[in-house]
Amino acid sequence: MSETNEPAVRVDKRGHALWVTINRPDKRNAINKDVVAGIRDGWRRAHADSEVRVIVLTAAGDKAFCAGGDLQPGAGFAFDLSQPSIDYADMLREVQNATLPSIARINGVCVAGGVGLLCMTDMAVAADHVQFGLPEVKIGLFPMQVLSLLQDIVPRRTLREWCLTGEPFGAAEAREAGLLNYAVPADELDAKTQWLVDRLAGKSPTALRRGKYAMRAMAAMSFDEGIAYTESQIALLAMTEDAREGLASFNEKRKPVWTGR
Repeated sequence: MSETNEPAVRVDKRGHALWVTINRPDKRNAINKDVVAGIRDGWRRAHADSEVRVIVLTAAGDKAFCAGGDLQPGAGFAFDLSQPSIDYADMLREVQNATLPSIARINGVCVAGGVGLLCMTDMAVAADHVQFGLPEVKIGLFPMQVLSLLQDIVPRRTLREWCLTGEPFGAAEAREAGLLNYAVPADELDAKTQWLVDRLAGKSPTALRRGKYAMRAMAAMSFDEGIAYTESQIALLAMTEDAREGLASFNEKRKPVWTGR
């Protein structure tokens, strides 16, 4: 729970989308153990509900999406060195292995570990006034765990400039570098997010699930390994109920009715 006895993360279902909302606006939605636990719980709940087809990650208020790790003593940088992994890293691992598509709705400042939350989702929409940054070098740290995801999203020289200088950058630069899918005026953020939700929710859950699984597996493969792997995957996918329904609806010129099987 947060300091105000409100949950650190709110989870609510809106149609076929599960919204996971960081709920510490008084702390600029900074990450602590409760935020990490709440996000992980949200992802698990989404995958346990067959009606959910997309996850939206956002934050309360309009000032900050996430200001990174909570820098208060014992809050965000309290490590148990007897453990081989830490909660934030385990969250990134878990989300990377998820099979539901996810969208980050960036409503305010997004820096440090908040950029990691952005990177762990499949797509991102931000208000065009949002400022981003990786300022860890300014306090003697480095965006180590964020780097593990960010390096596959943005060009190398941009990556190094952001990480090594620690200076902020805007939504336009973030979009140009590939960190965002869309940057829109703040009053259009909800509409653009819902537009993207609807584009995902109307597609075959089976195709999305198996497609995300394949993309994750192929990330570590060479071309020859990947093409051999996908030969078997397309054969399996063609045998699913959704594939049969998709082909039937196409030939019958009607809207498909997905079962997600």
